[in-house]
Amino acid sequence: MADNARAKRLADLIREVVAEKLHRGIKDPRLGTHVTVTDTRVTGDLREATVFYTVYGDDEDRKAAAAGLESAKGVLRTAVGAAAGVKHTPSLSFVADALPENARTIDDLLARAKASDEEVRKASSGADYAGGADPYRKPGEDEQAEDE
Repeated sequence: MADNARAKRLADLIREVVAEKLHRGIKDPRLGTHVTVTDTRVTGDLREATVFYTVYGDDEDRKAAAAGLESAKGVLRTAVGAAAGVKHTPSLSFVADALPENARTIDDLLARAKASDEEVRKASSGADYAGGADPYRKPGEDEQAEDE
């Protein structure tokens, strides 16, 4: 079992090698400049690596990029093995990163909250306070009320 620091270093190396190879070495048109490697995780025994990626484009581009990455898996693993110099080169699996969809969902929620706040602000613009402008009792007011 490898220590976490070694797994982290290997994950960083795999991320750099895969990104560089996708940018310069792979000639597959499905893997254009719209594929970005976002993160890499390696298991504790350094046998398997998961590469997270994002694709900027529509669903068709995402499907094409996934197919292109699966077909280039062997070439990418060979490049990782040459760069890493470890006894066993980790097997690579590619997972589409959900970060852009999550960010889009959060943006939509924030926009709805802002619209709701604006509606509340408009509704309360001409409203009066429930207990008057100053709803608190003053010490001298009680004595005046009793005298009357």
